[in-house]
Amino acid sequence: MNFRDFALLFAVCLVWGLNIVVTRWVVADAGVPPIFFAAVRFAGIALVLAPFLRPLPGDLKTLFIISMCIGAAHFALLFLGLASAEASAVAVVGQLGVPFSTLLSMAFLGETVGWRRGLGIMLAFAGSMLIAIDPDGMALSFGLVYVVISAFIGACGGILMKRMAPISAFRMQAWVGMFSFAPLFALSFALESGQAASYSAGGWMVWLATAFAVLGVSIFGHGGFYSLIKKYDVSLLSPLTLMTPIWGVVFGITLLGEPLTLRLIAGAAISLSGVFVIAVRRNKALPEAAFGRKIGGAS
Repeated sequence: MNFRDFALLFAVCLVWGLNIVVTRWVVADAGVPPIFFAAVRFAGIALVLAPFLRPLPGDLKTLFIISMCIGAAHFALLFLGLASAEASAVAVVGQLGVPFSTLLSMAFLGETVGWRRGLGIMLAFAGSMLIAIDPDGMALSFGLVYVVISAFIGACGGILMKRMAPISAFRMQAWVGMFSFAPLFALSFALESGQAASYSAGGWMVWLATAFAVLGVSIFGHGGFYSLIKKYDVSLLSPLTLMTPIWGVVFGITLLGEPLTLRLIAGAAISLSGVFVIAVRRNKALPEAAFGRKIGGAS
């Protein structure tokens, strides 16, 4: 990989890692209801990428189900998790999308897994459990439970994408945004309150966070990553994308003042080592499994 492309990948991973912290600040510190913020974000994506909605895809029903998996359901749960769990922990536990994708490709696509990837899957889950469970009181962080479920649902969406004809990243994001924002707004108004007031009270920083999520993460991040996917092999790119959770931990600690505990360090080392092992071993049935849900998504 030449220096220019590596710099692009470095910037993309930095943006993705920073986005975890920015979202945590919006839904936890600024007090914007998490489902509402997810809805606003997808409305912005649908608006900006509206030109990519045409022509109509052939299988709108499957595309709608995929959008619910990698869009509305995934982000509602992820943002609910970020409202109560630290960004640094979410950055690591969110990587469970990689082993989940591998397990689902075994179950539904006939992928076979050797002992190395099997060990990687066990390490990924073991490290995440170490982060999620407080050994003093054996208490489980329910915020991280939301994140685990969101990773699984996102991985299900990745499996369903195998049933569709190939579609560009921007076109997929446009339809995910279009299908996701209305159900999220409806769910928000059913379960949350004070949405408009809290969003307005956040001022320019919340507006900037929204623009960053739409333009920085979805347009620049996924657009840049998709351009690299077309140039380089998955086995080269996938280990390098582990810069994303590392940036998430770094920004969580430096920008939000989250504690750097021994449990977080050990859990992250174990979990990300497992993800790395999975990422460097080729998945023949679902090469995208090495990235979790990054391709075509809107994270």
